[in-house]
Amino acid sequence: MTKKVRVLIAKPGLDGHDRGAKYIARALKDAGYEVIYTGLRQTPDSIVATAIQEDVNFVGLSLLSGAHKELFPKIVELLKENKADDIIVFGGGVIPDRDISFLKDNGVKAVFTPGTPIADVISFIEAQ
Repeated sequence: MTKKVRVLIAKPGLDGHDRGAKYIARALKDAGYEVIYTGLRQTPDSIVATAIQEDVNFVGLSLLSGAHKELFPKIVELLKENKADDIIVFGGGVIPDRDISFLKDNGVKAVFTPGTPIADVISFIEAQ
């Protein structure tokens, strides 16, 4: 029996808009993944603690507030500090194209911007 892929979808920081995160969570669940959604306004520490406690394979971060360059790398850093850097981090939301390479250079494996087909997210997960 193969272990089901577990994905944590999280909203770091003060961003109060979670429509996209809920859409991704539901679509991944419908695709057969086990999905945990943390809800709004999570700290990097709480996201990492939940990821470790829930033994997830992926952390998907959603952010619209513009703090992605601070919060996404912080979560990657905390996963490393907690010896959980085998958890793959991906992100999404309103992220300027010019910031995507920075995020990837800082440990975010993929970035999905608005309008990305869910099939692209699923293909990313399946390729890991």
